[in-house]
Amino acid sequence: MTPTETLAFIQEAGWLGSRPGLERTRRLMELLGHPEERISFIHVAGTNGKGSVSAMLASILGQAGFRTGLFTSPHLLRYQERIRIDGQEISSPDFCAAGDTVKAAAVQMTDIPTEFERFTAMALVHFARKQCNIVVLETGMGGRLDSTNVIPPPALAVITGVGLDHTEYLGSTLPAIAGEKAGIIKPGSPVVLAGGFPEAEESVRERCAALGCPLTVTDPSLLARRDGDILSGQRLGYRHRQDLRLGLLGTYQCQNAAVALDAADVLRSRGWAIPEEAIRTGLANALWPGRFEVLAQNPLVLVDGAHNPQGAAALADSLRAYLPEKKITFVTGVLADKDYCAMLDSLAPFAREFFTAAPDSPRALPAKTLAETVRARFGLPARPASHIREALNMALEAAGPSGAVCAWGSLYQAGQVRAYFGRT
Repeated sequence: MTPTETLAFIQEAGWLGSRPGLERTRRLMELLGHPEERISFIHVAGTNGKGSVSAMLASILGQAGFRTGLFTSPHLLRYQERIRIDGQEISSPDFCAAGDTVKAAAVQMTDIPTEFERFTAMALVHFARKQCNIVVLETGMGGRLDSTNVIPPPALAVITGVGLDHTEYLGSTLPAIAGEKAGIIKPGSPVVLAGGFPEAEESVRERCAALGCPLTVTDPSLLARRDGDILSGQRLGYRHRQDLRLGLLGTYQCQNAAVALDAADVLRSRGWAIPEEAIRTGLANALWPGRFEVLAQNPLVLVDGAHNPQGAAALADSLRAYLPEKKITFVTGVLADKDYCAMLDSLAPFAREFFTAAPDSPRALPAKTLAETVRARFGLPARPASHIREALNMALEAAGPSGAVCAWGSLYQAGQVRAYFGRT
């Protein structure tokens, strides 16, 4: 297949929507000769922060000399972004080769695999072919029934911050959602959990105790963030390490770094040769676009992938820390099935005005509806745009050279914002 045909093969199952369950992916793995059994994994689940933690761990492991795969979702602009080895996204020939292999298996199945199941299988085939030493594997949604959960017991399971999202699939309470995330925990695998989420911690502790898995919980009280007003990077200390440099901005990235640091130490205790310098350099060099990322100056332009209440609250904390005296011109688009009122509640206090645009999704909330909500709920100026480029044009003009613009609300829209500023 060509790249276009491969993408069409992945997306042709989009009409199936999300169909949680492992039966189809297990059948795919059987037909593919079980590529997942030839790889070591770090399995990462969570509501927020799992992509950032995955990127940090992949950077650390790469610095340690391991051939490291990274599987994340969603993408910002291209599907190929989701599959990386040593920081490089999958090439077009390898993308097509993996698609050919998975298609040959999928056509033998009567229960049609979904879009995410097909792509997960392609990633596992690719990582096995390239003989990765270890793969950092991020779940798509949940954990217990996520297609990535077909892997054998991983070298490490990581669970990042847990919040209310995808409640129609995962449950309406934090303990229920945490229980689904904890489904990635398997006998014999150590576990690292982000601290500060007591309702989630109880569910994870119960599963670890039942399966005899050692658990490490990060301790936010041991985290010291420094240089909070600098938009070129930040420094932090955690546990026995001090003066660590983190290239990623956002106060929440320090919490994510603590998870990555504890994960690296657990791996070291299990025999993985990760030098101290690899940990420090890997953390400093980690890249994860679209998360409190500076795209331009004069006016200052930030993009953040906040797309649920917990993410919006984290973005609010970062705006408070980095731009305490600044009123922000927001560019916002959200999905209608998200709790967008709670998201707006967190960020409206920082707003000068809003420009709204509907994300490119059938689930998008109309820009006009979002603007009307802002005006009615907060009495703030809000203008709808026909698309994201128009919203950005209006916001940049309104902010002026000395202002600040922040785009948030959807990861897919974050990719379009980055593209507007030439970040591809």
